[in-house]
Amino acid sequence: MPDLQLIAPPPRDELIAQLRGRLGHAVPGLRVLAERLLGADSTIDFVALEPTGRVVLILVGDRNDDLELVGRGLAQRAWVSARLGDWTQLAPNLGLEPDAEVRVVLACPAFGAEASAALRALGSSVMTAVTYRCVQNGVGFEVLLEHPFAMDPELAGEPVGSTQSSTPDSSNPPSFRTGLSDADLGLTPEERSEFD
Repeated sequence: MPDLQLIAPPPRDELIAQLRGRLGHAVPGLRVLAERLLGADSTIDFVALEPTGRVVLILVGDRNDDLELVGRGLAQRAWVSARLGDWTQLAPNLGLEPDAEVRVVLACPAFGAEASAALRALGSSVMTAVTYRCVQNGVGFEVLLEHPFAMDPELAGEPVGSTQSSTPDSSNPPSFRTGLSDADLGLTPEERSEFD
């Protein structure tokens, strides 16, 4: 097995391409409809659809973008909600459910206290978060996704489309967790403290 090593995120285009391939693992049943859609004065990284027909917006941020990303998520959610009826008319075969509330998934390397409090206030049915880490895997890299609030009952809502209970169960971790330990990643205690 090649040595695994945490690395800085690659340029945004490479990161988005890697994340696109991982979204189905993080959010079971999710179907990406559009990528890089110009929304409310900025770009929505992914517009996707749950099996139930609920629209899901995925916004990707950098380490220091977490709180700004919450605000952008709310603005994009309002912008898309106002257009769902039109989208349903334009593409009736997509299976959009225009009466379902739009959900936002934020992806950042970490979420600080203010962003976490904002997410808690909004609730996981409106907005939830996943953290991403980039891992050097031999000559290439992988993006690993996990829920940053797995032990917080207020924020531990299952990923969009999941049918699992929202109660954390350490004996049966959710399918979107990597399953890799600090030893697998070769993390030192100092490196690990960055993610706590």
